[in-house]
Amino acid sequence: MQAQESDFLKRSITVSCKQSIVQIGALGWEGKFIDCSLYNFFIIIDAKAGGATESKKIKGVAEFLPIMTESVDMIIMPHVLEFVTDQHHVLREAARILKPEGKLIILNFNPWRFYVHYQYIRRREKHDPWRGLFLTRSRIIDWLKLLNFEVEIVAGFNFSAATKSCNAEKNKHALMPISYAVRAIKRRYNLIPLTPVKFYRRQFAVVGGVESSRRSRFHE
Repeated sequence: MQAQESDFLKRSITVSCKQSIVQIGALGWEGKFIDCSLYNFFIIIDAKAGGATESKKIKGVAEFLPIMTESVDMIIMPHVLEFVTDQHHVLREAARILKPEGKLIILNFNPWRFYVHYQYIRRREKHDPWRGLFLTRSRIIDWLKLLNFEVEIVAGFNFSAATKSCNAEKNKHALMPISYAVRAIKRRYNLIPLTPVKFYRRQFAVVGGVESSRRSRFHE
């Protein structure tokens, strides 16, 4: 699973080395999908300041990101939404700091897979914070659309092989993957203001001028 998700992240990071990438939540194996020495503006925001040793870190929580508005080119959220109190607020925070046309990558567990619930029951007393609220792909896609995101790729991951598709509407209801990924683009729709209609004052027409034109046409 780790190898498949890291391979997906590696192929999804299409921004240049000079652009900024923020990962919300630490994994510890960031070196498998990104070269921190090449991407100097790769930052991990984590409550415990975890993550790969070679990466830059900011201690913070996902609900209140200490980042300026519209200053990030790409955001990676690996298995973060399952373990926060207000998932929709975290997505709004991600949309706030992301630049227009910026990219958002989300990794989540599939709540319809029995194995996920088995691991949840088995590990929640041993590991903190394994107390998650798992979200379906359809709900994530609906929330992203409300925030003016355009979903471009939805992928599913299993232990044996990974399946991906560029058609989100066709594959978002699949129940088989253990985890899934959603990649979306933040769109900005500018409103075009309508010019006000000018009201002209009514004026009286000269009757004589109209009659003269009629007579001239009649003689012709």
